[in-house]
Amino acid sequence: MPIGVYTGLAITGSCVRDVVTDPDAQVAAVLALHERFHAPLMLTAMDLSAEAEIFGCEVRMADDEIPAVIGRRATTAAEIETLPVPVPGDGRTRVHLETARKLGSASHGLPVIGGLIGPFSLAARIFGVSETLEATLSQPELVLSLLEKATSFLAEYAMAFRTAGAAGVIMAEPAAGLLSPRGLAKFSSPFVKQIVTGAQNENFAIILHNCAAKLAHLPKVLESGAEIYHFGAPMDLLAALQQVKGEVILCGNLDPTHIIHDGTPDTIRTEAMHLLHAAAGNPAFVLSSGCDLPPGTRLENVEVFYQVVQSALPI
Repeated sequence: MPIGVYTGLAITGSCVRDVVTDPDAQVAAVLALHERFHAPLMLTAMDLSAEAEIFGCEVRMADDEIPAVIGRRATTAAEIETLPVPVPGDGRTRVHLETARKLGSASHGLPVIGGLIGPFSLAARIFGVSETLEATLSQPELVLSLLEKATSFLAEYAMAFRTAGAAGVIMAEPAAGLLSPRGLAKFSSPFVKQIVTGAQNENFAIILHNCAAKLAHLPKVLESGAEIYHFGAPMDLLAALQQVKGEVILCGNLDPTHIIHDGTPDTIRTEAMHLLHAAAGNPAFVLSSGCDLPPGTRLENVEVFYQVVQSALPI
């Protein structure tokens, strides 16, 4: 299934601000999408600002845009050292945890998958993306110190989703795809692995999402120890499937903007069928959008995605 809770707003009439601040509005959007498309699981909204906000980052809100982090919360090693680690449920993380709980009660046994940011991506929002990338080379100990705090919180946040009844979480780690493979192996995968080790079990999955990773990153991404990986358009997904040889599940990677949001039904159908046919017979592949569908994505375009999947299912 595609990642795209915000497309449900076309059904419920709420706005993006409602979904990220009110669990009832988010639940309504998810249930509306399920009623229309009958997906095999339910996702909470992808909102990569909520965790940064409770660390003290300023966030810009709008009715029709996904919230965005503004500026930098910490700019020095001293500020990182004194940065307090929040508690899951603080601020707007409560919205997403409560959404997971309410969906669990309304899902009639379908799996509910929560959403949270990854450790390097959270650190980059706190310290600044370009500044963090530069610091991995010039001040690596500073970045590692911030990553310890980010990971400490995210490990507890993942467990809070598990306690809320979720069957797993999608952990979005897009900033790690901006690192070299060696950098990703040092500043992302070991910290993701800490979270995976603490939370993942036979009843709870960590789905690691990286919409910027390329094939060269794949071996280092796999060191995180997750069982499911979700990639964006830059990943050569067919080559990646050959490399993993069915040992883990790979998901993706229809471009959410250029294909699903901007594309015509014919374009979406052609691209989705091409990917399905190219991966035919590989049980380790799940067709999905490469990232979150932008607000305003037409329901008709999402409908085509599901039609393609339905036509490919065995009778």
